Amino acid sequence: MLASEGYRNASLARIAQAAGVSKGLISHYFGDRETLMEQTAIAIVAHMRSEVGAAVDLTAEVPEILRAAIRYASQVRQTHSRELRAVDQIAHNLRRADGAPRLDLTAYEDTYQAQEQLLMRGQQEGSLRDFDARVMAVTYQGAVDTMIAYLDAHPEADAYAYADALTDLLLRAIRK
Repeated sequence: MLASEGYRNASLARIAQAAGVSKGLISHYFGDRETLMEQTAIAIVAHMRSEVGAAVDLTAEVPEILRAAIRYASQVRQTHSRELRAVDQIAHNLRRADGAPRLDLTAYEDTYQAQEQLLMRGQQEGSLRDFDARVMAVTYQGAVDTMIAYLDAHPEADAYAYADALTDLLLRAIRK
């Protein structure tokens, strides 16, 4: 509904109709439209994070995991375009009463923690130099998100070439 109709047109009634359930059932589980939207965005991000984890060999050396994950992410505009549009609609439209975005970087906390653990593993194994793993996890995620947005805006760009260049840049900064 969000991907095709946009945030403003995605009322609880229309969402319920598209899902084949009653509006009351949605209200029962989520309370209101804003909570449904927030939980939808969080669930999509979590689902995509788990897909990346399933798609890469997590037993490989950390630099290779990072390369595979970034290459996988470079394709999400093609494989998950509806989900990306939905999250984009929510992130840009869901607001608190004071007008501030309801979704902020705290929604990425689970992602940051997983990346932080991976980066610390690379440090412990000796493939990555000493650095603040939280800072790099946030930087890494920001770079990946920007890559996805850029590739979405420039479909003619070579996604794998972009992913490889980004990976090379990040690895130059963190390899031992």
